Amino acid sequence: MRSDLAQSYGHERLPRYTSYPTAPHFSPAIGEPDYRMWLGSLPPRQPASIYVHVPFCRSMCWYCGCRTSVTKKDSPIAVYTSGLRAEAHLIAETIGHRLPISHINFGGGTPTIMTPETFADLVGALRFSYFVLPDAEIAVEIDPRTLTEPIAAGLGYSGVNRASLGVQSFDPVVQRAINRVQTFEQTATCVERLRQAGVGRLNFNLIHGLPLQTMQSCLDTVAKCIELRPDRLWVFSYAHMPSFKKHQRKIDEHALPQTVERHLQSELIAEALVDAGYVRIGFDHFAQPRDNLAAAKREGRLRRNFQGYTDDTPETLIGLGASAIGRMPQGFAQNVVVTRDYLARIAEDRPATLKGYAFTGDDRFRADLIERLMCDMALDLSKIARSHGRNPKSAVVDRSRLDSLIADGAVTMDGGERLLVRKGAEFLVRTVASAFDAHLARPVATHSRTV
Repeated sequence: MRSDLAQSYGHERLPRYTSYPTAPHFSPAIGEPDYRMWLGSLPPRQPASIYVHVPFCRSMCWYCGCRTSVTKKDSPIAVYTSGLRAEAHLIAETIGHRLPISHINFGGGTPTIMTPETFADLVGALRFSYFVLPDAEIAVEIDPRTLTEPIAAGLGYSGVNRASLGVQSFDPVVQRAINRVQTFEQTATCVERLRQAGVGRLNFNLIHGLPLQTMQSCLDTVAKCIELRPDRLWVFSYAHMPSFKKHQRKIDEHALPQTVERHLQSELIAEALVDAGYVRIGFDHFAQPRDNLAAAKREGRLRRNFQGYTDDTPETLIGLGASAIGRMPQGFAQNVVVTRDYLARIAEDRPATLKGYAFTGDDRFRADLIERLMCDMALDLSKIARSHGRNPKSAVVDRSRLDSLIADGAVTMDGGERLLVRKGAEFLVRTVASAFDAHLARPVATHSRTV
């Protein structure tokens, strides 16, 4: 463990680099006409992915950084999902042909807040408007506290084959501090129901750096997770941004672990998972050796997108729902954020595009550099530069930052063309990536802390 590096760099606020350029650089200059043109130019036989955003929960977790709202009624959800079905059809008509789909991901919020019938109707609408490939991965995010047997059965019936379960922490003290009380028994019951329904691939999401969280409680949570043998785990670093997420103001800032302790929590969790047989993927994902993600790492085809590390290869992502972001070969397009405004756009038979970003040649070059670095913890500057017709010397934007990381032993450079993130410094890969980011003038509050 390199606590010295955590102390030196861990306070910085930097992008997670699930996209490049990152969302703060999106602009209204890219809007509905651009998105329509991009959709109409998609090739007929090239697979794409779909992301569906469901911005509703039954209660608010105080740590949450997602775009979601609380509803106790089912009627707003029913109205919203009718909008999703209409948008799916509208986008398919704009494309002009039945696009092959290899991945569908339902995020939120809590997608399983829908009734089984409503969820099945929505999946059916996607299958009607697009050609969902027979081996497509259909994934859904789940709150184990609310998953009933009928919902689990409905997921299996609809073809869902991967589920991501929010666990965060099994420590009841931490759970009360974040307004998410969830017993191990509830999670175990959720796992059993999903597996019985045929949803065989399971991910767990954990968070470190939560209020009142200790290193021992992190290890206790990991031990309980290992009992249930999920296929993957995402160990997320809590991003405390109360100026943007007002509900986070309910968290006692004095109870939050400081930089070095956050780092130690992260690395202890990583060590425990590796000791249990999981493969470390990038800096915050872990997978069983037989999982597709581990295979993608071994074979050098690991990717990174808005869902984190993935084996999802298509360049095209169709974003459906309020605030959803799509990725076209030409750039990014994001829908309006407010649910009411989103539904109004769809009712007018218009794409709900609010803003976006059109890639330049330099963006594509740097996106490639940053993705390979984030995925491989190494970078062949010469190889990537040649593929983009660039000089390797033009890759580094912030030379002083890179030199500092090299001097501190976090990174090695071979002849100025091959870069390697050293063992024990993987948690600083975002810091390393920022040296190649031409859009990052300075760290800003909209980004999360490195540690």
